[in-house]
Amino acid sequence: MIRNKFIVYLCCVVWLGVCLSDYAFAAQENSATIFIYHKFGEDKYPTTNVALDRFEEQMHYLKENSYNVISLSELVGFLSSGNGIVPEKTVAITIDDGYTSTYTGAWPILKKYQFPFTVFLYVKAVESNYRNFLTWDQIKEMQETGVDFQPHTYSHHRFGTWDKSLDEAGYRKWISTDFKKGAELLEAKLGNKPRFLALPYGEYNSIIIEEAKKIGFEAVLSQDPGSISSATDPFRIPREPILGNDWSTMPHFAMVLERKDLPIRNVYPAAKPLVDLQPENFCATIIEPEKYIQDSFGIYVSELGWKKKRF
Repeated sequence: MIRNKFIVYLCCVVWLGVCLSDYAFAAQENSATIFIYHKFGEDKYPTTNVALDRFEEQMHYLKENSYNVISLSELVGFLSSGNGIVPEKTVAITIDDGYTSTYTGAWPILKKYQFPFTVFLYVKAVESNYRNFLTWDQIKEMQETGVDFQPHTYSHHRFGTWDKSLDEAGYRKWISTDFKKGAELLEAKLGNKPRFLALPYGEYNSIIIEEAKKIGFEAVLSQDPGSISSATDPFRIPREPILGNDWSTMPHFAMVLERKDLPIRNVYPAAKPLVDLQPENFCATIIEPEKYIQDSFGIYVSELGWKKKRF
């Protein structure tokens, strides 16, 4: 998950929390799931697509099993309210990029089930009339029925990659300029000030989060898989990707709905850009360790696999 000598992505660190929960009994606290989709019924793009009949099956599953499908705004509100208490069986639905199949495929199904959802727009693609992307007219039509639109940045760059030609001030300016451009254009077109930001490719570090906060975003969403609880940082909200052959199956869909991540804090290494590609340790403090079987913990490190814990 490490792209160059300047940046370490948080995927490997986040999996410290995610995968520990697979080896320990989860706490009894309620948790929520945010799903992330991209394309619908577009067989030419199997890695980012979900078949329409499968998507219908998933929405039917949520309805039949009494899941509480709420807006992203409402879910973020639980995290920002102070107590972070999430209602039982809570789900939020997000769609990234804004492909045309969001309008032609996903929207009719979501209207059928009366489920709220948020679309994170690749703003440059819409503004430049890229092929297979939503038009502003389609977006406004959806918005009039209550669909929420937020920015997926303007240019959809890999912002976690720090160009060697930039010093820190230049790197920060590159990030903030793009984030502001996307947010301002979306506000000008749709009339609402954007509140949330989804990061392209899920890549982030402390500088990216700091610049998003400066602009005024209330929450930042990644592509780290995981559930949401009172321990979730609103500026590093995980989402469960539903796409491709393996990650769009009903068994996988049902499994991630039941996932409860192990609450942790004091994660090392932190999300700051790193020069050392091989930190000596991956560490975290387990919140309320007395709730778990002490010998049940394991740590999964990207590209290294499962490792035994050391206390």
